[in-house]
Amino acid sequence: MARKLLKINDSSWLFAETARTPMQVGMLATFRVPEDRPTFVADLVRRWRTVHEFRPPYNYLFKSLPVPSWVEVPDEAVDLDYHLRHSGLPAPGSQRELGVLVSRLHSAKMDRRYPLWEVHVIEGLRDEGVERWALYMKAHHSQVDGVGGVRLLRRMFSVDPDARDMLPPWAVGTHGPDQSGLPPREKKAEVVRAEPGGGVVDLLGGGVRSGASILGSLGRTYAETLTGRLETGRAAPFRAPQSIFNGRIHTPRRFATQHYSIERLRTLAKAADGSLNDVFLAVCGGALRRYLLEHDALPGESLTANVPVSVRAHEGARVGNAVTFLFSRLGTDVHDPRKRFEAVKTSTRLGKQRLPEVGQTAMDAYTAALMGPFLTQALLGVGGRGRPSANIVISNVPGPSEVRYLDGSPMEEIFPVSLLFNGQALNITAVSYAGEFNIGYTGCRDSVPSLQRIAVYSGEELRLLEEAYGVADVHA
Repeated sequence: MARKLLKINDSSWLFAETARTPMQVGMLATFRVPEDRPTFVADLVRRWRTVHEFRPPYNYLFKSLPVPSWVEVPDEAVDLDYHLRHSGLPAPGSQRELGVLVSRLHSAKMDRRYPLWEVHVIEGLRDEGVERWALYMKAHHSQVDGVGGVRLLRRMFSVDPDARDMLPPWAVGTHGPDQSGLPPREKKAEVVRAEPGGGVVDLLGGGVRSGASILGSLGRTYAETLTGRLETGRAAPFRAPQSIFNGRIHTPRRFATQHYSIERLRTLAKAADGSLNDVFLAVCGGALRRYLLEHDALPGESLTANVPVSVRAHEGARVGNAVTFLFSRLGTDVHDPRKRFEAVKTSTRLGKQRLPEVGQTAMDAYTAALMGPFLTQALLGVGGRGRPSANIVISNVPGPSEVRYLDGSPMEEIFPVSLLFNGQALNITAVSYAGEFNIGYTGCRDSVPSLQRIAVYSGEELRLLEEAYGVADVHA
């Protein structure tokens, strides 16, 4: 059986995993049941159960010895009945019942005796008399990052509403047929730029550059960490204040969602002379400030966000991660929404400036060194016992701009479901899709009670920010 060695960054997610901290990422998509096919979901599951062709990473089995590797197993060695699950929601089948189910499914660590993925087809979702169904998929973070996951999604679902007999995710993967239905020219133009929302890291086209850029960036970053002497507005690892989000976590998860029009965010970003990602971070900062005030737990210093930045080269989807990180303040110590936005904008600009100008291979080395202390904490199981590297992870992944279909069933919404670890009890990740900005809030059930309030406060803080910049009525 063929072996594929894991990169250090990828294997660290496997060795840091525990029952309390399953290192998996998920996707929750909701679809409308075609009116002329009331048995659509049952028919889909029945057909998918006959497809026993598995493409990477769906046929990869983890082996830790002699070196961490993926072993590609033959099709007959994959137990499809284990990986494909069919569930029904209890009445009334609302978003609440769906959220409860996904929270439970995402809490469970995957069994390493099998390839590390699950596909859950969920029926019984009803909203105002409209029949819907949902697809929840999860995979190990060692195999896929946010941008890689979206690229897989692009291959799995079609822009053609008339496409039929489409293959299931495991028969597509990174090496199977592209079902997007886009002509080659459009697919090339659709490659995701390496940026967290609007202008970061178009740094990778020049190939590998001098290692001095990496050493200089790391040296300045950790000098600031050790001395605490930061430029005004700059964030650095392990300089975040302690908060209720940064203790030890437990197995059960909570999941909540929120969504906005992308055009609404862009209008605000333009009025505020910032990026869409600046708007996202400022909205999160305002929501977290309100939540912490409500719990009488707001630190005097601003919370710090760890912001993943894709550095994926312009190749097709592949197994593994291609991501680095910047650190940004969230302005939670600022009451005024406009001043908070300006603080966030300054901090993200400083964070972007700190990224080294190197190619993807060297960026992997930079990321391993930057995150080394944090990963060491995770591997030793001591995360959440000292000053946090950051208070929260906030990520923004560009998704498909057009509506996608599965056998003619239109996908209406898609939400990311992310991972947590000791010292990081809350994750906020967004994916854009068909003009909407869809946010998934993943939290530790015990550490973040009433998680839904953060999602609600996000909507209210967006409105306050629009009012502050005079664009509150533009998209009313």
